[in-house]
Amino acid sequence: MPQRTVNDFTIRVATVNGSGSQSSNLVLTNSIFRLGIPVAPKNVFPSNIEGLPTWFDVRVTSKGYRCRTRDVDVLVALNAATWQQDVAGVKPGGVVVHEATYPLTGETQREDLTYYAVPFNALAKEHFSDKGDLRKYLMNMIYVGALAHLLEIPAGVVEEGLRAQFRSKASAVELNMKAVTIGIEYAREHLEKRDKYYLERMSGKTDGYLFMEGNRAAALGCLMGGCTVAAWYPITPSSSLCEYFIQYADKYRVDKETGDRNVAIVQAEDELAAAGMVFGAGWAGARAMTSTSGPGISLMAEYVGYGYYAEVPGVIFDVQRAGPSTGLPTRTMQGDVAFAYTLSHGDTKHIVLLPATVREAYELAMDAFDLADRLQTPVLVLSDLDLGMNSWLTKALPYPKKPFDRGKVLGADDLASMKSWGRYRDVDKDGIPYRTLPGTKHSNAGFFTRGTGHDEEARYSEQPEVWQRGLDRLLRKLETARTTVPAPVVDEKGRNVAIIAYGTTHHAVVEARDKLHDAGIDVDYLRVRALPLSPEVATFVKRHERVYVVEQNRDGQLYGILRTELPPHLIGRLESIRHYNGVPIDAYVIVDPLLEAERAPAVVAE
Repeated sequence: MPQRTVNDFTIRVATVNGSGSQSSNLVLTNSIFRLGIPVAPKNVFPSNIEGLPTWFDVRVTSKGYRCRTRDVDVLVALNAATWQQDVAGVKPGGVVVHEATYPLTGETQREDLTYYAVPFNALAKEHFSDKGDLRKYLMNMIYVGALAHLLEIPAGVVEEGLRAQFRSKASAVELNMKAVTIGIEYAREHLEKRDKYYLERMSGKTDGYLFMEGNRAAALGCLMGGCTVAAWYPITPSSSLCEYFIQYADKYRVDKETGDRNVAIVQAEDELAAAGMVFGAGWAGARAMTSTSGPGISLMAEYVGYGYYAEVPGVIFDVQRAGPSTGLPTRTMQGDVAFAYTLSHGDTKHIVLLPATVREAYELAMDAFDLADRLQTPVLVLSDLDLGMNSWLTKALPYPKKPFDRGKVLGADDLASMKSWGRYRDVDKDGIPYRTLPGTKHSNAGFFTRGTGHDEEARYSEQPEVWQRGLDRLLRKLETARTTVPAPVVDEKGRNVAIIAYGTTHHAVVEARDKLHDAGIDVDYLRVRALPLSPEVATFVKRHERVYVVEQNRDGQLYGILRTELPPHLIGRLESIRHYNGVPIDAYVIVDPLLEAERAPAVVAE
């Protein structure tokens, strides 16, 4: 027997979209988690409903790494169409658990792999001939049983995973456990363990953790952040955010006397209408939001520009996917950052929040409503498909303790004590004016809300000096925002080399830093959490000779923003590392080019 590899490998399940494999994959993930082992699942699926290949990676890692890995150690092959390419992706010394009818010929017969043939189809037909369409779903549970035996997952732990997946549906648990047991018994009787991969229970590694999707966490953040209006149009991968918000509102935001939901939720006819509803509600004083992805952001551009110039709060969640055009709806990227930052026409710059974790998806959702009210402006929260639609291990989310920040809102008593006020006056020299809400009972409360040129009193104006003063004040507001938005997270120990990243790229950076340390190179790290950039970013770059900006888009969008906003003498310190093939970034995307650059001989100018 080869030397044991324990709690440190990746399982890839290759199936067909629409075959019901998601439930079995999650049961496997949950079972490993219940052994106390950190696990990071990644679902790579096609944008059609049924028929195309889909892959589900389960990364088992005692070190708690959350990013994807390009290495496949254990393959469960259940898709004949991708049989050859799936086997080619398994690293030497790996394992292939496959449908017994798949041929082991040519490139699929490798001497450096261990094969376990299981007649999944035949077993399903034998034991579930009366289950009709359910049979294909139960066949996937047979693979869970076979793999559980090979990896030494106790049957009782798998049953716990089933109960977590199907919750109170006892009949579903019983039927699926029967399929799992069939897989276990077949493996016990016919498969002799010949590989090195094992799972062993760990203590304390997953205590207090749970699985949650980023979209669910963001929806909960909206609820806790006081959102009372949601207007949306479905689009992958953001739809579940509003769907989860509806579920939470139906449970926790219901009038006790009437039973009616006290949150307004509208599925609009398109993204343009949804944005109009958000800013209409924001103007009226509600906390309002929408969720969308890149194509929807494009349609919302005009309303976002209106919200920026008329200074109306509103929150937009952009769960990014691969573009341009309709792109790859079920693939992940960070391709909207530059577009979102300057969304609309003319001179606009927006508040953009960049969550990296489930907890940040929750907390920055709450912060977004405070910032929108305080700064009287649209706030865009940029997640991505990887964070939004995948399950992540996270600690329980904390209940909010701070009150809402509604910003500079004048009530009737405030107006009574003032001789006059102007809607767009910069009284405090921070770029943020005062506002009133419709219905305020004072004769001086009213003003015209304008998207066209206006002066400090909200009167229409096309005077050049008035227009320029208004744009200059909005720029002062942006400068105020630099110290108001969430600060970057910095891990710095005085090294010469550093990394800047944001969003889910963070998880690859965590692992990459460990691998770089093992290779003899230690790097500092700054994670950007918001735009506009905090002053800390320039200070951080100034303290390092070389700074690698890592992101998941083709053109290095944050790299470009940094080059625009940093002092000229710091720009030359930046290097760009980019990943943009649609699947989540892995650590080697960072390690390989950084090592190559750092080990390259220095060029001496003559």
